[in-house]
Amino acid sequence: MKRLALLAAVSIPALLTCAGASAKTLVYCSEGSPENFYAGVNTTGTSFDANSQIYGRLVDFERGTTNVVPGLAERWDISEDGKVYTFFLRKGVKWHNTNRNFKPTRDFNADDVIFAIERQWKEDHPFFKVTSSNHTYFNDMGMPKLLKSVEKLDDYTVRITLNQPEAPFLSDFAMEYAGIQSKEYADAMLKAGTPEKIDQEPIGTGPFYLVQYQKDALIRYKAFPDFWGGKAKIDDLVFAITPDASVRWAKVQKGECHVMPYPNPADLDTIRKDPNVQVLEQPGLNIGYLAYNTQKKPFDDVRVRKAFNMAINKKAIIDAVYLSTGVAAKNPIPPSMWSYNDDIKDDPYDPEAAKKLLAEAGFPNGLETDLWAMPVQRPYNPNARRIAELIQADLAKIGVKAEIKSFEWGEYRKRLQNGEHQTGMLGWTGDNGDPDNFLHTLLGCDAAKPGGGNTAKWCDKAFDDLVTKAKVTTDQAQRTELYKKAQVVFKEQAPWFTIAHAVQLKPVRKEVVDFKLSPFGRHTFYGVDIK
Repeated sequence: MKRLALLAAVSIPALLTCAGASAKTLVYCSEGSPENFYAGVNTTGTSFDANSQIYGRLVDFERGTTNVVPGLAERWDISEDGKVYTFFLRKGVKWHNTNRNFKPTRDFNADDVIFAIERQWKEDHPFFKVTSSNHTYFNDMGMPKLLKSVEKLDDYTVRITLNQPEAPFLSDFAMEYAGIQSKEYADAMLKAGTPEKIDQEPIGTGPFYLVQYQKDALIRYKAFPDFWGGKAKIDDLVFAITPDASVRWAKVQKGECHVMPYPNPADLDTIRKDPNVQVLEQPGLNIGYLAYNTQKKPFDDVRVRKAFNMAINKKAIIDAVYLSTGVAAKNPIPPSMWSYNDDIKDDPYDPEAAKKLLAEAGFPNGLETDLWAMPVQRPYNPNARRIAELIQADLAKIGVKAEIKSFEWGEYRKRLQNGEHQTGMLGWTGDNGDPDNFLHTLLGCDAAKPGGGNTAKWCDKAFDDLVTKAKVTTDQAQRTELYKKAQVVFKEQAPWFTIAHAVQLKPVRKEVVDFKLSPFGRHTFYGVDIK
């Protein structure tokens, strides 16, 4: 994307100055670079933040809530049996027209919706393997088996038929992976022999269009004047890519950034005292965990997994690393989520009992394992390396020698999803407010395959039957009971050591108006203003 990097050497303060007195520029200190500009193969909030400014979806979440509202579909009908969804699309929705390789000749229509779905669904589709064939979200949610047909009834009506009812289907379609790309642009790039450009130099229907991207430096967007919802209140949006939390905070202090994610817990007292900054706060819809690869010895034995859980001092980890920003996790879903089973008791911290259990499993003298730690700060884990060191010390007390390993963030996730680890830290921030998004997406059998998001590679029939049944049940009380039972199975079988649910904290400069926390930890800037 050479043409987009022409201003790479320009500093953020200079960008603010160059924007002009009348233009409103908001700078967001993002924590990393996106994987690419195609949300269908992304799995991180970092990439979703970069993509969500550009693309629209059929349905969306109301800002700051988990409520599904119209997006590119202005309304929809659902059949009585819950299997047929008919979407009535907005007319007159414009595509971004700033790409030098392509100028749209038509508005958004049903062809684009079908392209966006079939690109992830049909293995013989010409774009199925472009950028990546691993459509993690689409696959882990069981979409390939769920979808029966996707039909264009006319230019502005799409009918999606499912093989069975799916309670969270609308919420699932409001998620980032369902961002819609232009079929006309895709066809033009395929004809030109450069299909990858639709993911590298994207166009969308969203409130901002991409102007410039330099990996590990910045992303620049401009407000799209023809956005169907009306032009954004800010004119320019800059992502200043700043991996170090202390540097992010220094930039916010100086006014070089207006919003920052994931402050260091140790900096919070200082941040709260700054008169120019407010700290937005709410319970996090997230979970940080250590996954045991249940397909590899010795973690195919539940006694070993339980022994590890009892050997690790969870309270010490939270006190030392999360400080005031985390609560101990006992379940794979956060306490704020409906169907949370508070009757479940956490595994006790009991090193002596852990030693006995390890001996029962055939390891009276301990064992050796790896211990993978993320190289980056995440919303659910402020310092994975430090947590790994604390876990390593705890495991040594029961005779376990754990070697800490890490890789570049993209490589780390890829290797973990392919099951190369014995134990590995990861986490999750909810995408749609439904328990299915945690329990089936992270722990179901569909996601346990190589490349899937079930990093424990745990496929338990009792658990999978419960969460699969809950997907096709529309009554929330019945779904709650099924999910509560699934959490009991999870705790008994211990595919994870559940670490913590992190509080979502966002330092925001006081000149920023109407920035809302997303329950999903996303950062979107349509509707935000600067005074």
